[in-house]
Amino acid sequence: MCRLYGFRASEPTKVECTLVHAQNALMVQSEADLSGKSHANGWGLATFENGAMHIERQAWAAYHGEHFRRAAARIYSQQVLAHVRRATVGKPTLANTHPFVDGGWALIHNGTIPHFDQVRPLLLDRLPEHRRAAVGGDTDSEHILQLLRTLQESQPSRPLAEVLAELMTMVIGWTRSIDRNARPGLNLLVTNGLEMAGTRLNRPLHFVARRGVHDCEICGFPHIHHSERHRYRALVVASERISHEKWQEVPNGSVYRVNRDFRLEDRPLAEIAGTALP
Repeated sequence: MCRLYGFRASEPTKVECTLVHAQNALMVQSEADLSGKSHANGWGLATFENGAMHIERQAWAAYHGEHFRRAAARIYSQQVLAHVRRATVGKPTLANTHPFVDGGWALIHNGTIPHFDQVRPLLLDRLPEHRRAAVGGDTDSEHILQLLRTLQESQPSRPLAEVLAELMTMVIGWTRSIDRNARPGLNLLVTNGLEMAGTRLNRPLHFVARRGVHDCEICGFPHIHHSERHRYRALVVASERISHEKWQEVPNGSVYRVNRDFRLEDRPLAEIAGTALP
């Protein structure tokens, strides 16, 4: 179990309030989410500025000390990933802390692959040697990133949604072959700074679309230096509702992406993969 946050906007934006100051900010969730569980085993941020990815991670709780607060305050970006970890697979070390990064792609994950000690050899069999060697930690999440990158490399022009659907189908199949009652948790969010997409499977996930510049309900000020030449658009994806805006639920068993108009497009896994969801 973890908590994740994704942000994509048409103009650089500050996200400090939703990460730190909101009533249910990600930093608050690290101490206790809406169910009362803590996510105190590490935190990480990925931002994209001027075409470059910037990563900051620590293996301690986001609510501990000022490190997360200061890192969040520095962010002024069009695209952000943020994650607070509740360790299930892999010890709470820096090597096991999200986001995981490879080849310009960053991935965060909320969920657990059941029986991962048995699933892991099946997954590794699908990876080429250089991908197996790239795994530096113990988490199911980092292995998933290497599987994603393997599928992307095999068909570089394939749409990201189709790649994610194949990945979901493989993971579900592996877990059900070991335990037919298994319910893998596979809320993934991936980005390379140019596109953002993800999956929802058996964990909560919500989104809100923002149209136009508005004053923040927390600090009372807009979070961007707006240019009149642009129409401001933004989309936020999060494990839990953070603000009092009209959040919607991402359908379970779906693959989604943020489109060019900064709207969320979702499709059922069965529709993309051409097979029924087990």
